Amino acid sequence: MRAITIHDTRSGALLPLQPRDPGRVSIYACGPTVYGRIHVGNARPFVVFSLFKRFLQHEGYEVTFVANVTDVNDKIYDAARAAGIPSEQLATEMTAHYVDDTDGLGLGRPDHEPLARATIAEIVALIALLIERGHAYAVDGDVYFDVRSYPQYGELSHRDVDQMDQGEGVSGAALKRDPLDFALWKAWKEGEDTSWDAPWGRGRPGWHIECSAMAEALLGVGFDVHGGGSDLVFPHHENEAAQTCAAHGEPLARLWMHNGMVRLDGEKMAKSVGNIFLLHEALATHGRDALIAYFAAGHYRQPISYSGERLEEAERSVQRIRELGRRLDPTAPSPAELTPLRDGFFAALADDFNTPRAFAAVFDWVRGANRLIESGTAVGGEQLREMLQVLALDNLLDAADGAAGPDEAARELLARREAARAARDFAAADALRDELAALGWTVRDGAAGPELVPR
Repeated sequence: MRAITIHDTRSGALLPLQPRDPGRVSIYACGPTVYGRIHVGNARPFVVFSLFKRFLQHEGYEVTFVANVTDVNDKIYDAARAAGIPSEQLATEMTAHYVDDTDGLGLGRPDHEPLARATIAEIVALIALLIERGHAYAVDGDVYFDVRSYPQYGELSHRDVDQMDQGEGVSGAALKRDPLDFALWKAWKEGEDTSWDAPWGRGRPGWHIECSAMAEALLGVGFDVHGGGSDLVFPHHENEAAQTCAAHGEPLARLWMHNGMVRLDGEKMAKSVGNIFLLHEALATHGRDALIAYFAAGHYRQPISYSGERLEEAERSVQRIRELGRRLDPTAPSPAELTPLRDGFFAALADDFNTPRAFAAVFDWVRGANRLIESGTAVGGEQLREMLQVLALDNLLDAADGAAGPDEAARELLARREAARAARDFAAADALRDELAALGWTVRDGAAGPELVPR
């Protein structure tokens, strides 16, 4: 297994991946809060950590990937109330949409997808442990985490504790010992249609405690990688890290890996802003291959812009791979001179999962293979397939293998074009090229003669 490094948010440094259990990697990534259909920005962590899992598996690791669904949350209550339906019904419907929409990415499912409402017993037990250990207190049916009881608070987000705002507004302000404290349990309020019994009163969990409990239940404490969007570093992940370590005396995760936001016109894509492109609509417009290529072209830690131009560029990228796939010889090996590009691909992924550098290696390989084919060398595609499998784009070669060839009418037009070119009637040749384009074919002129490739 090659050495793999990841940028750790807590330390701010590139750290080696050193699994808790040799040969096995455990990953927890925060999933969506299901109060509406997910947008392209919500899909980025799903794609990043699904591809990261594929890379680790290629490197010989057994991987357990957990991505939760937050189906108990204030946003769900508000959206359900506005829609005039029970909150559980809305959460169930939106969870089903989330699964359908992410299935459209063709990346498979995480190994576990826990629901908050199915983890209530574990949540209550974790809160009780925090109260027992002096890190939480109950008041009038609410339970709050005592931030100042945990001296390491702020080490994940690198914030001064006195400059923090939990973003909870005035909710519970009169009950808190300190404005910094955050809710672990919220007492039932008039108009809320979902609640559970707990030792301190009937109510429902706060957002942060849900993820700690779900992660611990499936991966234990001290698992390898905790992931999610960079917008979750504070307060969500800071609070997760604090409450778990306060309860158990050891860190929740060894490494914290955060992806950047998807931006539209310079702003984070968010339902609250209204600048969203829903995932299922983007899939219908651009196709899953272009969306995967779009995500892979940006480094996971950096924000990426969403635009028609970016998606069209991604569409052209996948088409270039398809076109090469039709020219590869399944009976030939991959040329040794292209092996350094294949090696560079995997070295890039081992270096903080640098997918843009890896993707560039793919296209260097594509260019090199095309040059060799033009010179009359047969080129096999096993190296290309190995790289594309990690990016979940190996289907592009399958599509190439199974693509229907040009029909008789297209071949006749190509022959007429070649005759026109031989007669130096370039206007006629161009007109025939346009007819072929209208039929869905591009003429590629190479050393071995012209060939037709699908547009």
